[in-house]
Amino acid sequence: MFAARITSPKKIEIEDIETPSIKEGQCLIKLERWSVCGSDIRHAYGPVMPEEEYPMRHGGACHECAGTIVESKSDKFKVGQRVIVLPSQDGPGGLVEYYPGDESRMALVPDHGDLGEWILCQPSGTVLYSCQQMGTILGKDVVVMGQGSIGLSFTAIVARAGARRVIAVDPLDYRLEWGKKFGATHTINPDRDNVDEALAEITDGKLADISVEASGYPDGLNAAIRGATKHGKVIIFGIQEGPRGKTTEIDTQYLLRNAPTIIPTSGAGSGDAIGHIERMIELKDRGWWNPGEMKTHDTNFSDVNDAYDQYEQYQDNIIKVVMNNE
Repeated sequence: MFAARITSPKKIEIEDIETPSIKEGQCLIKLERWSVCGSDIRHAYGPVMPEEEYPMRHGGACHECAGTIVESKSDKFKVGQRVIVLPSQDGPGGLVEYYPGDESRMALVPDHGDLGEWILCQPSGTVLYSCQQMGTILGKDVVVMGQGSIGLSFTAIVARAGARRVIAVDPLDYRLEWGKKFGATHTINPDRDNVDEALAEITDGKLADISVEASGYPDGLNAAIRGATKHGKVIIFGIQEGPRGKTTEIDTQYLLRNAPTIIPTSGAGSGDAIGHIERMIELKDRGWWNPGEMKTHDTNFSDVNDAYDQYEQYQDNIIKVVMNNE
């Protein structure tokens, strides 16, 4: 089977490796769609790692993948069903032709519709989990730091959940336009405006009841903490980017002054890594919101290196690129 892996900085090569066998409780899935996540870029593809870390594992870095079951040793899933599968930490990544999926890490996808859209229920499902930790959203002011696919998912979900104001923050204007399309009532570009001042003006000085860090960068985290109203909530989703061995600095005066509740969220570490993705699939299927709208680019798996470059460099107003093997 074919499998891609990072062999040197910003270099992905496709190789031929043995097709895996499956155990009880697993399914062999022929993967047909793959998508790139910002964490794949920042924590594997983008940085220059020590020489001894190359080549990286086969299939990495990718955890957004979907396909069709071709062999099953599971009582829950049958041959021919379409699924989203979450790669495990101790196995290959998702950039492979066939994946041995554990039944506890697979979500059934309906037979109808574009698999290239269904696959985006994976990232938006993790956001759904984070939103479930917010408590009541109805009538609340929510600010979202970052409008990549994760931030846009927050914007779409809280807008549909009844937020009063949804304030989208991002330095890229085309992403802010997507934020407005998904339900943002206000937008702030930090390259042009002072985020703190703009947020205070929008909320009449109150700041946000719920402040979301969805950028993955220290500036976004600190802006989220400063943006929360007194005794408000700060939802941390983004994995902080920084040099290895370094910690992210936080200005504690804002923690002490407004005393927000800090809520770190990780659907993958929730104890039910797949349930929130299943809920997102159900919501999409009934027409509540279609995360597949974020797919802006399609390409072939053979162009995987170009897809990662395009995503990293924000080329052609990209939001999400989905690879196929057709």
